[in-house]
Amino acid sequence: MGSQTVVADVADELARRVAVGEYRPGDLMPSVRQVAEEFEMNRATAQLTLGRLESYGFVEARRGKGFTIRDVREAGGIDVYRHLFRYSMPRPELAVEMFRDIVEVERGIVMAALLAYTRGGYGGAAEFKAEIDELEALARLEHPNLAGMLARELGMVRALLGRLGWSMQRAILNSIGAMVLEVPEAVSAYFAGAPDLHVLVWRALAAVWDAGSGPSPTQLALFEDLFGKYHANVLVRFAELLGADRS
Repeated sequence: MGSQTVVADVADELARRVAVGEYRPGDLMPSVRQVAEEFEMNRATAQLTLGRLESYGFVEARRGKGFTIRDVREAGGIDVYRHLFRYSMPRPELAVEMFRDIVEVERGIVMAALLAYTRGGYGGAAEFKAEIDELEALARLEHPNLAGMLARELGMVRALLGRLGWSMQRAILNSIGAMVLEVPEAVSAYFAGAPDLHVLVWRALAAVWDAGSGPSPTQLALFEDLFGKYHANVLVRFAELLGADRS
């Protein structure tokens, strides 16, 4: 195993301990010597490992003291949240809580983009039809490629956000997509229903965009209701996959 792989693996393990509360905010991380001894590495590699943990945003170097654990849940940005989510899987209740936040933000961005694009008269769906066809091809595989489907759906929403000029929302969606795609349980949860249903929704949206007339208020209300129920099912499915106690 190469030294860079060792550094990454040990940094991940130390970050996991911070994420699940084994190491507390404000405490000192194990020293370079202690990390070297525990993981049977030389001190130079241990120093690189702690440096990697600092780049994650989990610790900060204090002159003469070593590395202090940051309160990453309080002060961390979205990149830190991404690491926290990935490392929270051994604690299902915590992971479900974090995933709920992720889903709520994603839902708000996607819903707003779909409604704004549908109401705004931005043109037909020609540019999306090839993407929808590819989405359908992935759905109809013997073993549907869920990660590929989710990545393609995120790409279509990203294109909508670009047409709308919503650059900040697009940046946040990109971060959310990266967060979800590296956690298999999260990817599976987004397909709580049959993968084909995702294709049907996109084809229905494309038909509305091509018609150019826009949906009626009743149709919009129904879509919002179904969209909310879909995301509720996503959360339930994620909890089931992790074996979280929802009582």
